[in-house]
Amino acid sequence: MTSFVVPTLSGTHVRLEPLSETHVPGIEAAVACDRSTFDYLSVPTPSEASQEVATLLKMHSTGETVPFVQVDVSSGDVVGMTRYLNIRTMSTREYPFAVEIGGTWVAPTAQRTGVNTNAKFLLMSYAFEVWGVDRVDLKSDERNSRSRTAIERLGATFEGILRGWQPSQVVGEERKSRNTAMYSVTAAEWPDVKQNLESLLTR
Repeated sequence: MTSFVVPTLSGTHVRLEPLSETHVPGIEAAVACDRSTFDYLSVPTPSEASQEVATLLKMHSTGETVPFVQVDVSSGDVVGMTRYLNIRTMSTREYPFAVEIGGTWVAPTAQRTGVNTNAKFLLMSYAFEVWGVDRVDLKSDERNSRSRTAIERLGATFEGILRGWQPSQVVGEERKSRNTAMYSVTAAEWPDVKQNLESLLTR
């Protein structure tokens, strides 16, 4: 599978830097925090950060994902991670025709600051306007109302609940599957969604 290389994506609130081993100390610092907002997310602990980075870099090398760290523009600190995953390709197209944006977490200090909205804007802009994808997926644990509200605020379309779709990321549910709320934005919808995101970012 092709390994896609994406440059640093810079916005008003956040800079998305392609993940590297040099980011491990910043990630360790970012996750040494109150973890109560990570209930439904897979977020490494400080001691797990190095292995998490190694795993994601290996997955990038095989074309499974394109991972980034989220850097707060105002402070220069690493405040989260995000990535492209479930990258779908076809032999007749140079770039993916569909992709998911996920694996996202933001440290409590950067939540509700515009970082997440700006990151989604940058990732969707690149996917639709550079890769020319037909569709971007966004999904969440069915129970994660905070995440679902954030996705809906972006302007994504709710497509339904996929029952038992993937392993739960909740601590203590390691042997259980979860119901997944699936959302998407299509190429035809992107101009309106882009306008909505630009409006959110200027508030």
